[in-house]
Amino acid sequence: MKGNDRLYPSIFNPRYVVLTQLRDATVKKIEELTANNKDSVLIDFGCGDMPYKPVIEPHVGKYVGVDLEMNPKADHHIDFDSKTTLPDNYADIILSNQVLEHVDSPEGYLQEAWRLLKPGGSMILTTHGYWLYHPTPNDYWRWTGAGLRKTVEKEAFAISSFTGVLGLTASGFQLFQDGILFKLPRFLVPVWSVIMQGVINLFDKIHTQAQRDRDSALYIVVAQKPL
Repeated sequence: MKGNDRLYPSIFNPRYVVLTQLRDATVKKIEELTANNKDSVLIDFGCGDMPYKPVIEPHVGKYVGVDLEMNPKADHHIDFDSKTTLPDNYADIILSNQVLEHVDSPEGYLQEAWRLLKPGGSMILTTHGYWLYHPTPNDYWRWTGAGLRKTVEKEAFAISSFTGVLGLTASGFQLFQDGILFKLPRFLVPVWSVIMQGVINLFDKIHTQAQRDRDSALYIVVAQKPL
């Protein structure tokens, strides 16, 4: 899809490594969850531009984008308290893609996700560990692996999958890249980005997955609402 940098990032994109891994992992999880049910109702909770909709929508029966009123692309609007007027037990899947760090109350957001999910339904949640400040419109929270697990499980979700993306060294290089990036002339940005993304990809390989799950730039969580 032309112009969709989240779905198809250029190799010159300063987020190329993390965006590629995030996309691949998210789409894989959707395919696994919908393998035996193509009629699933999916809520993209804090949907933004819905960058993954073109590749996810064919796998589900209904795709509902939910976001703040300032987002005209959303199918359903909410306020900053994350509360919706959608019914209880509405969705089979909730996609929360890079949203949790931006909400006023992570607990309130997760409680609403719990209410919206059918028993046995799944939430795919991604959010940040180490990352630069990026308000859209706000940016409040960061987690360690243990802290994110505790936050999600506190709201009675059962975590079935927990994956860190970009280990500690790679995360450090990502932050270093970004610290320099905004000081460069515009014409040097893609050159700097492609070099640093290669470095980030290389140094990420020195970490085990267990180390990434503990300290990472980004976490991908799959959690269920028990039957």
